[in-house]
Order: sequence, then C-alpha cells, then structure tokens
Amino acid sequence: MVYAISLSAEELDDIDWQLQLDQFMGKTMGSSMRTRDLSPQVTLVFARMHPVSGTAGPAYQLRWLGVVKHPKGRKIATRDALIRVEPLWRSPARVELAAVTASLSREDAAELTSMLSSEVAVLPEALGQRLVTALRDLGPRFAQLLDRLTSVANQAPFDSARVEDRSWQEQYDSARLALTIGEFPLAPLSSWLRPPSPHDTYLSGLIPQPTEQSLIEHDAAHSIPGPRLLRPWDGPDFRCDIHVFEHEGRYIEVANVNATPVEGRLGSDLIYYHEATGSFVMVQYKRLPPAERWVYVDDRLRDQLDRLEAVAQASRPPHAPHDWRLGSDPCFLKLAYWPEDSQADPGGPAAGMYLPLSYVRLLLQDDCTMGPNGGRRLGYSYADRHLINSQFVELVKHGLAGTVGTSREELLALGSERALEGYSVTIAAELGDGRHPGETVRERQRRANSRKAGKRQPKKPAPTRVKPRKPVVEDQLFLDLDEDFAG
Repeated sequence: MVYAISLSAEELDDIDWQLQLDQFMGKTMGSSMRTRDLSPQVTLVFARMHPVSGTAGPAYQLRWLGVVKHPKGRKIATRDALIRVEPLWRSPARVELAAVTASLSREDAAELTSMLSSEVAVLPEALGQRLVTALRDLGPRFAQLLDRLTSVANQAPFDSARVEDRSWQEQYDSARLALTIGEFPLAPLSSWLRPPSPHDTYLSGLIPQPTEQSLIEHDAAHSIPGPRLLRPWDGPDFRCDIHVFEHEGRYIEVANVNATPVEGRLGSDLIYYHEATGSFVMVQYKRLPPAERWVYVDDRLRDQLDRLEAVAQASRPPHAPHDWRLGSDPCFLKLAYWPEDSQADPGGPAAGMYLPLSYVRLLLQDDCTMGPNGGRRLGYSYADRHLINSQFVELVKHGLAGTVGTSREELLALGSERALEGYSVTIAAELGDGRHPGETVRERQRRANSRKAGKRQPKKPAPTRVKPRKPVVEDQLFLDLDEDFAG
C-alpha cells in the first residue's frame, strides 16, 4: 500500500524550510478513506504545478518521500483523521510525474493522475507497487531511498516480552526525551532497524540520512561534525554508539553505553548534560506493568536509591544567578510503562511519572505507599503528586533542575560507573562553548521563553520571491504534534 499526498507547489515552497528542519509532515484525511491496515506505509509527496499551456490539467512533481503513520487518538473532527509522515526525506531529484508514468500503462497513469486531484489518496495495492517499481528504475539513489523507507515501514513493533526490546524501548525513550529538552527534531530517531545482536544499543540501529546534502541545500556548511565532548569507551566490555544531532546551529551528542549483556542489565539511565552551565540531571527508568502500574519497593530498588544519593553529591553550591535551582534534586525516578498493544510507532513515547529522589524518600516513609501485605509500593495509586513528561521537560529546559558545576570529566566518569554497575546508559550532551556554535545562559533562556515547550518554530530564511498565500490553518496545525507526549 502506498499513500500519495498532493499539495500546491506554492504551499510546499512556503513550508520547505520547515520540512527540512523538522523532517515530518502532518495532514488530515477523511475517515472514510482510512484503511483497516494502520501500519506504517511508504508515502509520496507531490507538488501540484499550474497547468501548462495546451494541457487539460495540472502537472505533478515528486518532492518528498516518507513513511505515513496513524497516531492513536488524534482527531480534529468527526469526519477527519490525522496522518503523520515521519521520517520525511527529500526526493533525490524533482521528478515530473510524466517521467514516472512513462513506464506504466495508460490506465495506471490515468488512475494515478485522477487520485492526485485529492490532497491525500491511498493507492490501490497493485498500482502502488507498480509506481514504486517505476521510481526504483529512475536510478540507484531512488532505489536506496525506497529500500530505507520500506525497511522503516516494515519494522516490527517492540515486543515487551523480549528483554532486548525492553532495553531498546528505554534507550529510545531516553534519546527522545533528551532531544525534546533541547528542542531538537525527533524524526531522525524513527528511522531505525533492529540491530543484529540483542546486546547492541538502540542508536546502533539508526538509519543515517541518505540524502543529507539535498536536505540542507540552503547551506552546505551545515554538515554535522563528529562528537567532541563524548567519546567511545575503551575496553571489550563496552558497547558505545554516539550520534550528533544539529538544529539551527546547535548540537547535541547522544551516546548509548552498554557494559553488560542485555540479560543482566538492571535498567536504563538518562544523563542529560548542558555544557554551558556544567549541569546534568539523571533519570533512572523503572518499568511499570501496564495493567497494575505499580512496583514493589524491594532491596534492589532501595540500593538503587542509595546509589542515586551518591550521584547527587556531584553538585556544588550555587555561586551565580544561573546556578540557582528549585531544589537540590538532580536525580529522578521515571516509573514508565508501554501499552502492550502498541503497534504504531515502535517504542512510542513512554507515559510515566517522574519522582525526585527526595520525594521518593518521603513517600517511602508515609502510609500512602504501604501495600495490603505490609510491603511498600510505588506507582500511580501510591503517589498523589508527580511530574509528567511536559512538566519535567520544562524544569530541565529552563535550568531549574540539575547539578551545579559538573565537569566533562565527572560526567564521563559517572557514565562509565553506571554502565559498569549494570545499567544501560544514555548520555546526552548539549554543547555550549567550543569550536561549535553554542548558547550562552541568557540565549538559552531567551529561546526557552520564546514559545511554549515544543512549539518554537525556527527562523524563516529571507524569501527570494513574492510570498505566496498562507497555508490553510489545518495543515499548519499538524507541523507540531509532540508537544505533550504523555500525561
């Protein structure tokens, strides 16, 4: 099955800068057009050109290729449903539809042209397959891109019964959380193939952008450099994969570090480090059963809390206004759960509750966490207050939570220590000063205050032509769907 989206050339040109940065697109389609198969599918995005003199109708030009997904629970009207194209990659070349349909039958070409008169169309399976074959025949770059998109569309959802899938879910969620805090696009994380070994990291399965230079035509100098703050760990016991993500001249380095076989891991950690302020927060994941949504507080968990206490000692007293924090807690538990029936975006964004360490200590001294048999429990029914994803993101993004005065060396030592203790560690370092462009504390705060979390739009480049009409409101609305991804 193949989806086809057709927008006017003026509209696509107007949002081209946005698509380059975000690498996803949202659209609505009539609910009657939705198929029973809601699995990800290859999607082609065409520009509808003005009719050429002497022709009966508009011409079409292939601009983007991606994978369509159906976010659960996303509706804007009773007769409309939402689709999301992610990842979205620019076509290796702007191809006129006539060049593609030249290898199709006259009947196929007429049916395809007719279906493109609608903004969103689901092509009949046989026609979609023949169209994809015709695109592959255009050259190796098209074949490579379609292979990648097909692999992304066909990837199996995570199976929580498999220990490696549970580890990859947590590493994916850690990386997604880090990019959200830094306001970096999330689309690169969705282009993923299952690694060959269960002991590998989530980042080892990321699919690199196949057309990076064409995605950033406006500035060839935007090529992403290698990591400069994080480094691969030496030694046969460490598996470390590092990726660098760029957005509007800012960089974040994300590393997955494993030092134990997957069967022996105690869980997952996220350490988010902001270099300009020398501050980190650490999130230790604890999985909740999706039905009960609570866990027993056993000796292992109490020992983990003691170790988090030791981590918190890395913080120093504040000496400047930007060092001030709301509290002295740089460490949090995230009690997270993944629905067993999640078949859409593999891994999904994990819902969960964030509990600062000092708050956990108070909870475990209170009758509210006492179970029916005298044991202690943590979960939704045992804590009246907790932070959700969006609240936690805001605290960290504004520098209101985290350590003070933590050096790069201390960060790396902590990551190594946690990996050797048996945790799968994700370290995300947002770069500040150095040879790469960074933000001062004031610039960071100005950016964080400029828009509501997740809704900041990048600066639009100066137009080189007369500005076309403004896109319709319903399309602009769906450029931003991840604002609050778990409650």
